[in-house]
Amino acid sequence: MQQSLDSISDCQTTKTQDSAHTSMLKNFLSGVFLEPLLSDFRIIFERDPAARNWLEVVFCYPGLHALCLHRLAHWLHCRGVGFIPRLISHLGRFLTGIEIHPGAEIGQGVFIDHGMGVVIGETAIVGDYTLIYQGVTLGGTGKETGKRHPTVGKNAVIGAGAKVLGNLQIGDRVRIGAGSVVLQNVPSDRTVVGIPGRIISRNENASLSPLEHGKLPDVEATVIRSLLSRIEELEKQLQTLGVKSH
Repeated sequence: MQQSLDSISDCQTTKTQDSAHTSMLKNFLSGVFLEPLLSDFRIIFERDPAARNWLEVVFCYPGLHALCLHRLAHWLHCRGVGFIPRLISHLGRFLTGIEIHPGAEIGQGVFIDHGMGVVIGETAIVGDYTLIYQGVTLGGTGKETGKRHPTVGKNAVIGAGAKVLGNLQIGDRVRIGAGSVVLQNVPSDRTVVGIPGRIISRNENASLSPLEHGKLPDVEATVIRSLLSRIEELEKQLQTLGVKSH
């Protein structure tokens, strides 16, 4: 009788463990891989005119490969697994040229276009549907501890070669021009260009395609034109004063 009870207890324990493992596997597949990766997959067709069919996207887009490997590494990192997440990250860097630390938090629908040279630090957070071009760095500025990398909001666009350094808050729908170096917080719906990055305008047209990151206002040209106009006005006034004095 006692043996039968022990057998039943062992069977129930085994079923409980199997159920826990199955539940963990389902959460892993749905929460870490399937849902985010489906969003990552779909967004490529929306934002890259060169994406012609699913076969090209699956096999020829390093940004998608890097995100797939990162989501696995991040899942293991969050569960305290040592060494293996960094090894997966290093493997992803070797295969794609994109380095994402396992600790970084990447939202769904993120598109890393081309991707070569992209570096995303350990405590960086990237919001949903952000578009990142090649050569972008979301990095730190020294040997700080704790949160030391940027937090980027949703639907942001970070142009090729841009650097966002330090524990900064980059708002939603921010557009960072190519080659810019951002060293201060940026509110939502702003455009940033230059070294160091300067906020030059609000994005008044909310429906502007994120791919049109080349349509940035030329602030220097506007200032120069206004100065030239002012100089012409002053010259006319001097000529008028000269005629009156004679």
